[in-house]
Amino acid sequence: MQPRIEILKERKMVGQRMQMSLANNKTAELWQGFMPRRNEIQIPVSNDLYSIQVYNPQYFAQFSLLNSFEKWAAREVSDFEEIPAEMETLVIEAGQYAVFDYKGSSLDFRIFEYIFGTWLPNSAYKLDNRPHFQVLGEKYKNADPESEEEIWIPIL
Repeated sequence: MQPRIEILKERKMVGQRMQMSLANNKTAELWQGFMPRRNEIQIPVSNDLYSIQVYNPQYFAQFSLLNSFEKWAAREVSDFEEIPAEMETLVIEAGQYAVFDYKGSSLDFRIFEYIFGTWLPNSAYKLDNRPHFQVLGEKYKNADPESEEEIWIPIL
């Protein structure tokens, strides 16, 4: 699977976040809190939802299932004029991304093993320290093997 390389323009996001690790994964809890409130975001750019991961610079250099990171459930907005109570803002900086069109269950992590274990080490690119994210559009069906999403990996 080869990604397309895209230059992302800055994106403004509004949503909720949690600290977690792969060993103490709170993704379901995060989304259970966000989904009933997602339509409170008044000026979304689209109906797409975003699952965003913000890693510290050493996260991948000293990888462990116990490493903590910040995960967001969010929507893209055109501005930060109206932010619902108990939601926060995040700006994803402009930059280059490898974009993988993934079809399969969100519970199958082999795509990430491929990206970080095969594709990235054999590519001309290096991982950049910007947010990683998945765009969950109309064809996204969570754990369904027919689900589709875009996986965006920041690269240099």
